[in-house]
Parts: sequence; C-alpha cells; structure tokens
Amino acid sequence: MSNDIRLTFLGHSAFTIEYGEWSLLIDPFITGNPSAESASIKSDTLNPTHIILTHGHGDHLGDTMEIARRTGAEVIATFECANYLKANGLESVADLGIGGGRNFSFGRVKFTIAHHSSSAPDGTYMGNPAGALIDIGGKTIYHAGDTALTLDMKLLGEMYDVHVAIFPIGDNYTMDVRDAIKAVEFVDSAVAVPMHYNTFPVIQADPEEFRAGVEGLGKKAETPAPGESFFISAE
Repeated sequence: MSNDIRLTFLGHSAFTIEYGEWSLLIDPFITGNPSAESASIKSDTLNPTHIILTHGHGDHLGDTMEIARRTGAEVIATFECANYLKANGLESVADLGIGGGRNFSFGRVKFTIAHHSSSAPDGTYMGNPAGALIDIGGKTIYHAGDTALTLDMKLLGEMYDVHVAIFPIGDNYTMDVRDAIKAVEFVDSAVAVPMHYNTFPVIQADPEEFRAGVEGLGKKAETPAPGESFFISAE
C-alpha cells in the first residue's frame, strides 16, 4: 500500500492522514476524549509532521500544543488561533484566513467557511471557525470542521474534485445526520465519513443511518471506529 493515503479516525473530529513521509493530524482532541480513550489512543504516540486546527474549542484544540512542542510539527490554523498558539510558545505555526490557502511540503491546505463559533478553553476569542480542503497525494480531502449545513458546500462540489468528505453528524452543536447527507450531496465526494458524534451523550448519533443515506446517493461511506483506518489510492 505504498502509494495509498491512510486515514485513521481517532474519535470525535480527530483524524490522521498519512502519505509517504508526511503525517497530518487534524483537531487532536485525545486527552479527555472518551472515544480515543476507549481505543487506547494516547497523544504521546502521535508523531505528525503537521497539525491542522479548524477552531479553538477544547474538543478540537485538544493536545495541539503538547504534541507540537514534542514533535516540532508545524501547526496550520486560522489567524487568531495561530496568534494564540504563538503567544503560548509555539514557533512553527502557519496562519491562514478563511478562503485562503497555502502550499506546504505535502500539498496544500485551504480553509473554508464553517458556521459555528470559536474560543479557547480559557475564553480567549479565536476568530472564525473553519473547514479545511486538504490536497495530498493528488487527492482532495475535505474536513468540514464543526458546522451547520450551508449552501456554500454546493460551491465546493462545483469547484473542487473532493474525493473524501468528513462531516459532523452529532446534532446539538453541529449538523445532524439528515443535514450531513445533504452536505454529501452538495459536495459530491466519492467517499463520505461521519465525525463529531457519540463522544458525549448530547451528540449521540447512528453512523449506520449516515451510511444508508450516503449509499442511497450512490456513494461510498466509511464509518471507522476510533483507531480504525481506511485507505484511498494516491495519484
């Protein structure tokens, strides 16, 4: 599988994307995450080359600073999140605005609109939340971040060839299963993955309901348990 891109679900909204020498870690909420703990996932075993942070809430910021300090991983974040991380001692931080993109050694990241909020656990304002379009291995992966369903997602489907789209389904703080299925239709990705569910009682959702809806669109659904991986072919 040397030419494959490996995606691993770490629970909640945290994923790793591994390809060649690169390992991308998204929203690394590991410590205190019941889903990660149930799969014996530990932050000190993760060795990313890059960390992508969609917003500042504690269940997304998570272990970002500890992992970045230990590994030297470059953190890619929105402007206000990046300033917060720098103020807390991180040096290798790339700041992007919503709608802005930048090339990196592995490919490219472009932040997209996400309708949610963003503040650090200490109450610091962290700017606007984001989703992320990630180009790696010739494929585009869309991590929607915490968001409501938006018509903007239809533009992503029209403008970008998204291969994998990852959407929250837990309701209460984000879109629910029904909205997420419509988001898959809008983005028109070949593969769809649920996230941000079953971590806490208030965001209980059934990934099999999501799978059925996605397959009803004629698309493939991947519903990995925490710690499980799936692969897509690079180009």
